[in-house]
Amino acid sequence: MKKPQAAVRSRLRKQASRQEGREKRVLSSSQVKPSTAAAGLAKRQEEAAWQASVSSYHLFRDTAEVMAFRENLLNWYDREKRDLPWRRLAEGEVDLDRRAYAVWVSEVMLQQTQVATVIDYYTRWMQKWPTLQDLASASLEEVNQLWAGLGYYSRGRRLQQGARKVVEELGGHVPHTAESLQRLLPGVGRYTAGAIASIAFGQATGVVDGNVIRVLCRVRAIGADSSSTLVSQHLWGLSQQLVDPARPGDFNQAAMELGALVCTPQHPRCSQCPVRSLCRAHQKVERGKLLASQSLPGSPDVEECASSTEQCQLCAHPTEPWDQTLGVTNFPRKASRRPPREERSAICVLEQPRAPGGPQILLVQRPSSGLLAGLWEFPSVTAEASGRCQHEALLQELQSWAGPLPASHLQHLGQACFSPLTLLQVVHTFSHIKLTYQVYGLALEGQTPVTIVPPGARWLTREEFHTAAVSTAMKKVFRVYEGQQPGICKGSKRSQVSTPSSRKKPSPGQQLLDNFFRPLIPTDSSNLNKHKQEEQQMEREKQALC
Repeated sequence: MKKPQAAVRSRLRKQASRQEGREKRVLSSSQVKPSTAAAGLAKRQEEAAWQASVSSYHLFRDTAEVMAFRENLLNWYDREKRDLPWRRLAEGEVDLDRRAYAVWVSEVMLQQTQVATVIDYYTRWMQKWPTLQDLASASLEEVNQLWAGLGYYSRGRRLQQGARKVVEELGGHVPHTAESLQRLLPGVGRYTAGAIASIAFGQATGVVDGNVIRVLCRVRAIGADSSSTLVSQHLWGLSQQLVDPARPGDFNQAAMELGALVCTPQHPRCSQCPVRSLCRAHQKVERGKLLASQSLPGSPDVEECASSTEQCQLCAHPTEPWDQTLGVTNFPRKASRRPPREERSAICVLEQPRAPGGPQILLVQRPSSGLLAGLWEFPSVTAEASGRCQHEALLQELQSWAGPLPASHLQHLGQACFSPLTLLQVVHTFSHIKLTYQVYGLALEGQTPVTIVPPGARWLTREEFHTAAVSTAMKKVFRVYEGQQPGICKGSKRSQVSTPSSRKKPSPGQQLLDNFFRPLIPTDSSNLNKHKQEEQQMEREKQALC
């Protein structure tokens, strides 16, 4: 039977007070030991100085405005909030550590990932590891395997590291305050710490994520770059000012829910917004409509920032004037992002079609740190733009894992279906890297199956591959490989694949390379001598190119 929320909150407060003493002892033993009182005083002084330097137009200036914002938002949230698995788990859970764990997992998964994608991952995760102790005892391989496809793989690794620290060093108890969560747990930043502290432990601390940034920038007409330190500090100050001390967790979730469902990036539904009457951006839109009306001459009495836009550091720069056609989506201004750097890789799906137990493919494990740390992938080498000697380098990489291989059968995928000059590519963009995979395939036909491989490599069946700890990029590569098997001439619809019409006419040198890479298989015994002569000639051409 579900207990009333008031009783749950009362019990949470009692448990939190008992935990406070333990937490203080842990914090006092850490290397950083600032005075809590002094730090709090300095923080309040900093906030006061900051507010004094900002135009009141971008602030909530009185208690009545703040109270109205809280009440309208929470009433809307109580009516419209989505039924999500992490909310159900946390809502009625009386054990503080289990409650915090349920929130923690959801907040980490939701970073940079849509709710619809997270739901299935979250459900499977909590079924497999329902407690911190369960996660702490799991292997990194298991964590990577369940996380595969969710992206930003370091999140899962750090989540498990945090669980182990709680179990092994903190007596199994999750820290209760945003400050201690951020200080003691790996991978827990300011936002995640605030979300756990407010939702799980009822601490009156605000949070700022992408949805909250959008809501606050529109409500207070903040047009400056929201990623700048100055604007970020102001947004955190606003969130702290607004958070409801009686229902901090619900308030923070309501602010994020508003940004996700109503105050959306491209098509906001302002008519359904519970805080529309307090929104500066909406007021600005209405002002523009009134000015455009022929029947209402004169300027309507709508407030604007009193400071000069050249002086106010929260207003949009004069070079980025208000665009009436964009409406409230003028806010927030998008920061200019550095484009991801481009890299190229030659990658090969090496398969043993007649291995015992069914066809098997070779996977190797990535290093334990860096991009896609610890995940499994097909053997690959860095590709040169010219493609010279790429075939040789990739073959050597394959042989280092699987022993001697037939070089003449290693081919660019796509040649059999389109033309000898076609090269199928898979393009996958990570957060800061645009990686183009030039896809090769090699099937070990007529050879004794390889059964022994060095550490860091393993043979998997196709079924095992689809449940292994592999990235989305590797699944794209494998779909291309499957589409280029004999008798099948198709590429991956979800992958960006080059075709003859999308490629420039190759140079004579590239034609020579591609003709060399094309497999030449004799159709009858009378062609064996001719085939051998051609192979010898291609070997001489290859040596000249390399």
